Amino acid sequence: MTKIVNHWIGGKTVDGASGAYGPVTDPATGAVTTRVAFASAEEVDAAVASAKDAFAAWGQSSLAQRTSILFRFRALLDAHRDEIAELITAEHGKVHSDALGEVARGLEIVDLACGINVQLKGELSTQVASRVDVAAIRQPLGVVAGITPFNFPAMVPMWMFPIAIACGNTFVLKPSEKDPSASVRIAELLSEAGLPDGVFNVVHGDKVAVDRLLEHPDVKAVSFVGSTPIARHIHATASAHGKRVQALGGAKNHMLVLPDADLDAAADAAVSAAYGSAGERCMAISAVVAVGSIGDTLVEKIRERAEKIKIGPGNDPASEMGPLITKAHRDKVASYVAGAAAEGCEVVLDGTGYTVEGFEDGHWIGISLLDRVPTTAKAYQDEIFGPVLCVLRAGTYEEGLALINASPFGNGTAIFTRDGGAARRFQLEVEAGMVGVNVPIPVPVGYHSFGGWKDSLFGDHHIYGNDGTHFYTRGKVVTTRWPDPADAPAGVDLGFPRNH
Repeated sequence: MTKIVNHWIGGKTVDGASGAYGPVTDPATGAVTTRVAFASAEEVDAAVASAKDAFAAWGQSSLAQRTSILFRFRALLDAHRDEIAELITAEHGKVHSDALGEVARGLEIVDLACGINVQLKGELSTQVASRVDVAAIRQPLGVVAGITPFNFPAMVPMWMFPIAIACGNTFVLKPSEKDPSASVRIAELLSEAGLPDGVFNVVHGDKVAVDRLLEHPDVKAVSFVGSTPIARHIHATASAHGKRVQALGGAKNHMLVLPDADLDAAADAAVSAAYGSAGERCMAISAVVAVGSIGDTLVEKIRERAEKIKIGPGNDPASEMGPLITKAHRDKVASYVAGAAAEGCEVVLDGTGYTVEGFEDGHWIGISLLDRVPTTAKAYQDEIFGPVLCVLRAGTYEEGLALINASPFGNGTAIFTRDGGAARRFQLEVEAGMVGVNVPIPVPVGYHSFGGWKDSLFGDHHIYGNDGTHFYTRGKVVTTRWPDPADAPAGVDLGFPRNH
C-alpha cells in the first residue's frame, strides 16, 4: 500500500482535503513509494489560522520556556538523526552519510536557537536627559512562513524555524513536495519536545499553496531557498503584499586555482565540492577557473579522482554518490552534457549513459567533466544542479577574477593558493557573499549568516546567524522618564524637551 504524507496543523496530522496528491519516488528505483497531499488555499488558511491563534500565547512566552523546549527538541533530533537520514535517502536519493551530514548542520542552527537569549539582548542608554532612559528591544513578528527546496529537506527548514520560534514567532512550513517526509517527522519531534500546538505547522503542495502563503494577510515574513527565477518571484510577490522577505536563489560557484596552489589538494576539493550530493546543492563548485599553465595537470588530476567515485543506491554503504531526485531532473542535467561539445567544450568525462545493475529504472547519471568551457556555453551560464563540473582557463589572477565577477550569480566562491597576499586580495575583490580560502564549500557555521550577492539573494537579510535573528524580529525603542519621588508636580511644559 502506498504511503500517504499529510499536513501537520495545530499539533496533529490533518488529512488532505483538496483531493490533489503528488507522487514521491524512490530515486534509486524510479518507483512511486508515497503520495503527498497538496493543500488548497483553504487548507493553507487553516494552517495560518492555527499559527495565528498560537502566537497569542507563544509571542508572550518567556525565553526560558522557548529555549527549554528547543533543548528537548535538540536531544530528540540527535537521538533520531539516523531515522531522519533514512527518510531523506529514501525520497531524495543522497547517500546516508550525506543525509547524516545534513541533519548535523541543521543541528547547528538548533544549537544557536537554544542560546537565542544572547542574540535577543536589547540595548539601554541611561540618563540621556535628566531622568530619561532609552531602551531598544526586539519583538517577534507573528506568523512567518518558510518555503524550502528538495535538496536539503531537513537542513534548510532548520535554517529557518528554530530561530523563528525561538524569537517568539509561529511558523508555517511548505517543504518540497518531492521529499516531504522529513519535515513531518521533525514536526512530530517538536510536539514531543513540548512545543505548543500551532506553533509549528507543515502544509504540502504546489504553486497554489505557495501563492496563498505569499498573499495571506496574516503571514508577516517569508523565507525561501530555491532557484533564482522562483526567488525573484517570491521576493516580488511577497513584498508587494507588505511582507518581509529573504529569498535565496541559485548559484554558479567558482573555484579559482592559482599556479602556486597544491594541485592535489585542489583536485580533491574540486571533486568533493562538485560531485558531493550529486551536485544537487547551491554551494556546489560547478566551475573551476585554472590560472596559467596548470590547467592540463589539474584537469587530469580531477579526472583520475572522479572516475573512482562509486555511484549507487543511497542506502548502500559502499555508495559515494546517489541518483538524482527525479527522472525529469536527470534528463535536464544530461542535456547540458549532450550539447556541450557543440558549444565548444571539451568533454573529458560523459556520465549521461550511466546505469546501476539491478536498479536500471533509477534516476542515474554519472560524473561529467567539461574542459575549456567558453562563457557562452549553457553548461556554464545555467545552474545545472547536477554532477557536471566545468573547467575554464584564465591567463592571470585578474582575468580569473573578472570572469567570476561577470557572473550574474554571487553565492559562494573559493580560491586555492599558497599566497596570502593573493588570498587577501581575492576575499576583498570577489563579488560573492561567501568566500573560501583553500576551503571549497564555505558554508558558514551556524552563528555566522549564510547568503549570497547579486542574483543569489533577494532581500536585505542573509539566513540564520545574527541576520536570522534580525529578520524574525522587529525593533522597538522606548524612551522613559520617571519622576523622582521627592519632586513636587512640575506642571505642564509645552516647550521642546531639553537634553540637559
